[in-house]
Amino acid sequence: MQISDNIGAHMANTADLNVEGKTYKLPVVIGTEGEKAVDIGKLRGESGFVTLDSGYMNTGACQSKITFIDGEKGILRYRGYDIAELGEKSTFVEVAFLLIHGHLPTAKEFQEFRHKMRYHSLLHEDMKNFFNNYPGQAHPMAILSSMVCSLSAYYPELLKPDLTEEDKEMTITRIFSKVRVLAAFAYKRSIGQPFVYPRNDLNYIQNFINMMFSVPAEPYVVDPVVEKALDLLFILHADHEQNCSTSTVRLVGSSKANLFAAISAGICALWGPLHGGANQEVLEMLERINDDGGGYKKFIEKAKDKNDNFRLSGFGHRVYKNFDPRARIIKKSCDDLLNKMGIHDPLLDIAKGLEEEALRDPYFVERKLYPNVDFYSGIIYRAIGIPTNMFTVMFALGRLPGWIAQWKEMIEDPGMKIGRPRQIYTGATMREYVSIDRR
Repeated sequence: MQISDNIGAHMANTADLNVEGKTYKLPVVIGTEGEKAVDIGKLRGESGFVTLDSGYMNTGACQSKITFIDGEKGILRYRGYDIAELGEKSTFVEVAFLLIHGHLPTAKEFQEFRHKMRYHSLLHEDMKNFFNNYPGQAHPMAILSSMVCSLSAYYPELLKPDLTEEDKEMTITRIFSKVRVLAAFAYKRSIGQPFVYPRNDLNYIQNFINMMFSVPAEPYVVDPVVEKALDLLFILHADHEQNCSTSTVRLVGSSKANLFAAISAGICALWGPLHGGANQEVLEMLERINDDGGGYKKFIEKAKDKNDNFRLSGFGHRVYKNFDPRARIIKKSCDDLLNKMGIHDPLLDIAKGLEEEALRDPYFVERKLYPNVDFYSGIIYRAIGIPTNMFTVMFALGRLPGWIAQWKEMIEDPGMKIGRPRQIYTGATMREYVSIDRR
């Protein structure tokens, strides 16, 4: 394939694809940060060929204005804002507004947005029956995904495929506010404690922490150190371009299914250990090392042995080839949290030892296998007191505004099409049916 530059006021670049003696001219699309793509949208109709890209590793499924990632340079930006600056200066609710609406809120917009979050947080009382009928050992992700979808039953007026702007905003408001309540209730159900209702005098993060850890009739004060750490984690997880769960939200939403259904599907996709379950795997790895006696250097050597199937969880990243910019930010937050809380935990000691050893070991340095955001987030969640089976739920809460923003961007695109990937069939060719004796 050859790419030619036809630069002109009204001319686009093209790529020449030569197949079976024929040349097909394909448009070249260039993003605002210089990313290049060959548009093969009409290739099948013109040539009969489709592209084959297992896992969509080199396929752009959409054009988006939300998140920019440069894995080679370690860059992550939301709507043009560097993730480090947002982590230092912003709040999760502000970032959610930015992702969903495309700009940072004015003071008035922020107050209105926060007010809506507070006053649309309550669940219908009937939904408590759903929680109570789950078995005590039910995984919180199973409860969360089904409860998010169940929300749709209480708002039939919001299930229309073509929502008005007012209905769209109400759907977004309700789902963004209520999912944290569903998550806290799922946790309370899993430990057999009574539900704690949201309070209008607390902000978004304070409310969630209060619903998670307070019990009725006992005063509870949210630790500002914990609040700040959790707010930052949610910011860092808020969006990450076209990953597995985000692509799932877009694919489900492309059928014009309602937002509740699309977000529920995204939660299920996030559940997998190769995606949102990665920080849970980190803690399980630390527990394994601890059960073995705590000798983390032994496991460093195991990870370096190509004949050993052990791998260090929470190191390296498929997208970031040099370093994960989120990990640099969250490492400092992790250190501050542990120091201020004065926590002593053998698993956290092992984690710090692994981190220090890997950062100076040539094997890991040369391969750029640095601790990623999942490594530090698992440590922070454990320090806060969040159980391992809730880690992926926390990830879902952080990723929620990104999912909403991606869904909103897609359904507002006049050129939106239902997702329908192609395949290359490799099964049996035409066969003749042979009847059996069914007597």
